[in-house]
Amino acid sequence: MPSYIYWTGYLIIINFIAVIVTAMDKYNAKKHRRRVPENTLLLIAAIGGSPAMLLTMYAIHHKTLHKKFMLGIPIIITMQMLTVYYLFFRQ
Repeated sequence: MPSYIYWTGYLIIINFIAVIVTAMDKYNAKKHRRRVPENTLLLIAAIGGSPAMLLTMYAIHHKTLHKKFMLGIPIIITMQMLTVYYLFFRQ
């Protein structure tokens, strides 16, 4: 089986996890419960969940006033895109 199938499956799963964890953090914030640490959210974004996390943040208006997230996640996405380009499309 080609490796891109495994990578695609991984990205689907990690992005699904990013949506769930971001929504759970928003829910916990509204209920004044224990929150997901910011470093955990950023780690999930860094290991591949950044696109879904960014879209979820905008959709549910969560962490949109935090510069760490509004600058950090787009930077992570850019770095991930550059890495993919370097690994797969360089000559």
